Amino acid sequence: AEVLGARIATDRETGRSRGFGFVEVPADQAQAVIDALNGAEWAGRQLTVNEAQPRPERGPRR
Repeated sequence: AEVLGARIATDRETGRSRGFGFVEVPADQAQAVIDALNGAEWAGRQLTVNEAQPRPERGPRR
């Protein structure tokens, strides 16, 4: 599949990886990528691959 973009989530204070990230692929290829990689092992860890969901709205900061 063609990768359009990728981003690793990092801790704002430490800069360390939070253990997950996002990979953007064309919509018509997304389900095939999920099916192929979900549950696969990479670097000794099992991958969980699913479609990103929008974050719920948060209230105003105090």
